[in-house]
Amino acid sequence: MSATKQPTVDGEPGTLPDSGSHTPTLNDDIPDQQKPHDAGASQLLVTTDNTDVLLVDWDGPNDPFNPKNWSYKRKWAASAIVSLFTFISPVSSSIIAPASLQVAAVFGIKSDVVISLTTSIFVLGYGVGPFLLGPLSEIYGRSRVLQTANAWYLVWNLACGFAKSEGQLIAFRFLAGLGGSAPLAIGGGVLGDVWRTEERGKAVAVFSLAPLLGPVVGPVTGAWIAQRSTWKWVFYATSIADAIVQIMGMLYLQETYAPVLLERKAARIRKSMDAEKAPSREIRTIFDSEDRHWKIIMSNALRRPFQLLFREPIVQLLSVYMAYLYGILYLFLTTLPTVFELIYHEPVGIAGLHYIALGIGLMVAAQLNAKSMDKIYIYLKNKQGGVGKPEFRLPAMVPGSFLLPIGCLVAGWTTEKHTHWIGPDIGSMLVGAGLVLNFMCIQTYIVDSFTLYAASALAAANLLRALAGFGFPLFAPSMYKALGFGKGDTILAVVAIVIGCPAPWIFWHYGERIRNSSPYAQRT
Repeated sequence: MSATKQPTVDGEPGTLPDSGSHTPTLNDDIPDQQKPHDAGASQLLVTTDNTDVLLVDWDGPNDPFNPKNWSYKRKWAASAIVSLFTFISPVSSSIIAPASLQVAAVFGIKSDVVISLTTSIFVLGYGVGPFLLGPLSEIYGRSRVLQTANAWYLVWNLACGFAKSEGQLIAFRFLAGLGGSAPLAIGGGVLGDVWRTEERGKAVAVFSLAPLLGPVVGPVTGAWIAQRSTWKWVFYATSIADAIVQIMGMLYLQETYAPVLLERKAARIRKSMDAEKAPSREIRTIFDSEDRHWKIIMSNALRRPFQLLFREPIVQLLSVYMAYLYGILYLFLTTLPTVFELIYHEPVGIAGLHYIALGIGLMVAAQLNAKSMDKIYIYLKNKQGGVGKPEFRLPAMVPGSFLLPIGCLVAGWTTEKHTHWIGPDIGSMLVGAGLVLNFMCIQTYIVDSFTLYAASALAAANLLRALAGFGFPLFAPSMYKALGFGKGDTILAVVAIVIGCPAPWIFWHYGERIRNSSPYAQRT
């Protein structure tokens, strides 16, 4: 056996994690003793069979080709492009909602469930796609997989405009959702590749806002498109916008995944090496090992998320709450047309403007949290003698866990009593603020807690989130018909209180104890 064989990694407790065997995420800052790339430049070793092995590494900790050493301008360029990819796909997920009645009339759809399905089926693809696209990005790199998947989304989203039946429309929407899930699966890894822990708060805030703001912007534009044109142009318009983003990605999005970048460096060395002078020299990167085989990467990607989901209390509680948040978001997105078109008797275009209230709540809360997230983390870290903890990401979750149920109550009962339209808008704004505060805190807490396995933890959370975003709009019409908006939204508020309000208190006081007893979580 070669003396330079790397430690095996299959994601099981007790093995040495190798950053080449998983998808680096928002918090992949591994302790120095586990960072092979901190060793400096490439190393020449000799194996037991007298074959020279050249281990290709970064040229020291300040290597400018290491994405973490890129300039801020270059880092923000990568972050902005990925956030645009993450924004345009969710726009498509909900842009059809205001035009759903037009679609129902054209295809003769009578069932409320099927009408809602034309919107929510897109989100189901979000739960399936990451299990394939995430590991593919480990093999072929972030940029290549992200852009290929986006091209797949573009083709099927455009095909939706040519659908001849509700069956074709639903199938094309699902296929588009598979490709559209790529930014959710890969985008966090890109940010983890280029930003260090104490730097990434603002980038995470922008990235986290995109999948929440996109579904709000979509219906606002979709309503006016549907009113001024036909439902087909909802898909044509988003395809045109996505094509522009695709071109920007092709021009400006550079590869950030360290194993792929070092493999390219190794390939250049192999090409320049004189075969006669070095006939027995093997060249490989510090990430190369048996566990970099595609079969092992795919196996880990499919197995580890479910291990974390069934074994880790942190993932279980926060994934369920994140799923509930996403479910409420898409429930509001699909029911707002009913509220303002049928109850307040507004035209499609005017009714679509009420999505702006939800967007204002998302934007304002996200901006405030973005400005304070890193400051709070650094303050609490310094207060603890320079030791950072994932729990330092939780403070903003406290107001968020109260704003959400309050918003549900305001929106539900003002609609029930047919008050002025500003009432439901205020409720939607509070819901948006509560959603984004909780969403950002949960996502950063998960990646900070599981560091080396954060990709798997987020995959588990994203699966439940997608299922909730798909399922909630399907039962919403029946719930509101049976209970009315007041009682229906009261149920949503009560569940949000039961699940959400204890969460920050529990993890602030007991999170460290839970993590220290976990074979997967980061210990402090």
